[in-house]
Amino acid sequence: MKLYFSSFLLLLILLSSCQEDPKVRILEQQKEDQKKEVIFNNISKGWNFNSVPSNETSRQLTSVWAEWRVFLYELGQKPKSSIGAFKQKAKTLSKRAFELNGKIPINFDLPEVRSRIAVITTKINAINLYIHLNQIPDQKIVQLVQEVKTEVASLNAQLDEIKRRSEIKIEEGEGDMIRMLDTTRAIPNSPTK
Repeated sequence: MKLYFSSFLLLLILLSSCQEDPKVRILEQQKEDQKKEVIFNNISKGWNFNSVPSNETSRQLTSVWAEWRVFLYELGQKPKSSIGAFKQKAKTLSKRAFELNGKIPINFDLPEVRSRIAVITTKINAINLYIHLNQIPDQKIVQLVQEVKTEVASLNAQLDEIKRRSEIKIEEGEGDMIRMLDTTRAIPNSPTK
């Protein structure tokens, strides 16, 4: 009998000690809400992409290269309501950055452009990854936004450089000289029968 009574008493003490105080839960929820509000404000302040093409070449490409135009448009749209809106925007930007490699205009479909697009895609995917974590590293996201802004400016400069180089006229005889320097034109060493 004493065993049953002591077991019952132990169980009663255990169950009564496990009850949560609603005041503690409310305080924890308020702290969590304040923390989310601070993260939202930090991300909102740092979410400033430069979506305006910085040179004439980039502006002209927006009329020809639809993926570039849509990507720049998405960069220019800033979410305002909640962290969920930022998550959705990061997901959309990730998709648009991936689509940039699809249909690059022929004159600009060069390794220099593709590598810069790959860097932009990687950094936007990192933003998408970090913003979907349970504990959002807001400073890291703001840093990545600044890096994406720098990479977009670099891509704009590269597009302008390609355009400028294509406008340089080839001097007389320069084409022949370039062909002579081409080692793939060399005479094969295979013996003839």
